[in-house]
Amino acid sequence: GAGPGRGRGMGGGMRGGMRELVLVLVLCARGGGPAGGTELTFELPDSHRGGVHQELGRGLKFTLDYQVITGGHYDVDCYVEDPNGRTIYKETKKQYDSFPHRAEVEGVYTFCFSNEFSTFSHKTIYFDFQVGDEPPILPDMSNRVTALTQMESACVTIHEALNAVIDSQTHYRLREAQDRSRAEDLNGRVSYWSVGETLILFVVSIGQVMLLKSFFTEKRPGSGGAST
Repeated sequence: GAGPGRGRGMGGGMRGGMRELVLVLVLCARGGGPAGGTELTFELPDSHRGGVHQELGRGLKFTLDYQVITGGHYDVDCYVEDPNGRTIYKETKKQYDSFPHRAEVEGVYTFCFSNEFSTFSHKTIYFDFQVGDEPPILPDMSNRVTALTQMESACVTIHEALNAVIDSQTHYRLREAQDRSRAEDLNGRVSYWSVGETLILFVVSIGQVMLLKSFFTEKRPGSGGAST
């Protein structure tokens, strides 16, 4: 459900408007309620741009986290526009970043990722979008006038530690995917280089054999006259 937890989805292998439509539907389904969000991993082809549109109320807090997992130099252009078309965030060729913001205007906000500067490499992008303030752990915690008890303080500490563990797991999961992609790319390059070296050695060996054979081949003189 939407709730305070984080939903997960996969969108990939689609192009242009279809990808944008899928992301919009997922965000609308997850984004309701006081606090909600979604995590997506999607592919952005070369020379393409994909974005999402989310309607937000005035004063509502949202956080955008993204990271390029695979492709090229692991960079992407990202910008955010408010309902008035004003750019409130813009970064070019960024590998990862986080953008917290509180909506000043009510309306539809645009979150766009662009890979238009790349002509041959597509990117895999991790996208985390959180909407709303996290509800308090205790029902009356925001209205408390007395100090927290030892058990309540321990619950708050454990909750913060669990959030830190979740963020660390996400970070290490993305790093593992990025390192795996780099290792596979390096393995492919080594394989191609090995095949190329094998072909070159094969051609050079045949050339040397032919050259040495030409040195030791006896040249027989042609017959001088016709037999009678």
